[in-house]
Amino acid sequence: MSVAVRVEAPAGLPASRLLQTVRDYIALTKPRVVVLLEVTTVFAMVMAARGWPGLRITAATVAGGWLAAGGAHAINCWFDRDIDASMGRTRSRPIPAGRIEPAHALLFGIALGALSFMLMATVVNVLAASLALSGLLFYVLVYTMWLKRNSVQNIVVGGAAGAFPPLVGWAAVQGRLTLTSLFLFAVIFYWTPPHFWALSLLIQRDYAAASVPMLPVISGEAETRRQILIYSVVLVLITILPMMVHLFGPVYALGAGLLDAIFLATTAMAVLSPTARAARRVFYYSMLYLALLFAVMAVDRVVG
Repeated sequence: MSVAVRVEAPAGLPASRLLQTVRDYIALTKPRVVVLLEVTTVFAMVMAARGWPGLRITAATVAGGWLAAGGAHAINCWFDRDIDASMGRTRSRPIPAGRIEPAHALLFGIALGALSFMLMATVVNVLAASLALSGLLFYVLVYTMWLKRNSVQNIVVGGAAGAFPPLVGWAAVQGRLTLTSLFLFAVIFYWTPPHFWALSLLIQRDYAAASVPMLPVISGEAETRRQILIYSVVLVLITILPMMVHLFGPVYALGAGLLDAIFLATTAMAVLSPTARAARRVFYYSMLYLALLFAVMAVDRVVG
């Protein structure tokens, strides 16, 4: 037997418009970006627990992390609404398109950040909550409001914001940070420039139109591709360090070695074959690389 459920929209607001408004507020949180951040959080929790950390703490940490990241992105959308309006790929976002008032987006972002801290401080622990809030503040104050419009190093330094999630996951389980958790931070920190610069090669005209000093706009495509390769080499060297101090074992050595080899080959091809297709390949593989690298680390910690 099926039961039909009818959801009525508030008076004066058609159901279709209500649904669009909900979608617009979700879009402010940039959910596709948050997914990868949450993947690193969960795998960090598995590493810290050397197994499944438990449904309650995992759900609370993931929810708190999503709220913090979503809040940071919503505030970013509020602050960058002028830039978004001038770029082809972003002018249809809720604020520049006029579907959400800027002040409402700002309040929404602040509310998500506050909810994140309260949830994690209550259900998880204060350290994890503080780290999640620190990631939000770093993304908003350091990257969005300071570096993005003023420095070609915006992605290099600002990328640290995306490296907070594994710290949050580790602290959620152990209540402290260790050398391994700092290694996870370093991996994402050095992974971010080649990942984002590959994207910036594809949309550099938008950044030029908005006067955002991304590397391809300031230094050109050839230098950007060279920097992508340099940071990729540094990233690979970083991934080798844990084996030297016995943080991970043979499962990690095999998996990371294979992933690193493919990553270096992909970025080298972007230098040797300076095409949009090669840059796109770096961008998409870099996301797969990060998720699989964290998965390999988690497996190694569980079975090692």
